[in-house]
Amino acid sequence: MELKILDNKLKVVKLEPNEIVPEIVYKQEFYSITKTDKELSIVVNEDVNILSNVVEYNWKAIKIVGTLDFSLIGILSKISTILAQAEISIYAISTYNTDYILVKADKLEKAIKVLEQNEYKFI
Repeated sequence: MELKILDNKLKVVKLEPNEIVPEIVYKQEFYSITKTDKELSIVVNEDVNILSNVVEYNWKAIKIVGTLDFSLIGILSKISTILAQAEISIYAISTYNTDYILVKADKLEKAIKVLEQNEYKFI
């Protein structure tokens, strides 16, 4: 399976569930928005200004290349298990077509190494 590192340095911002997503987020090439009854989480480039007291900086995204069919089983589970065994924490984002695994920037080289050792190829 092929993986690709996105160039962006990302952050995860937590807002209250009733807050409005800043318009600048929608102008970004890559972002993710998740809302529940308890929170609004936004993943976006670090240079996008969003006011919040809860922000996690220094994330890098690993994209699973290609379109993943819903019948495929365990792809994200397998990658997250490999990274967990290497003591690398992740933040996962799934879209209709594929999955993204965010790792802290200081753990990226280690993540690449352990995934390559498990027959994943980076392009």
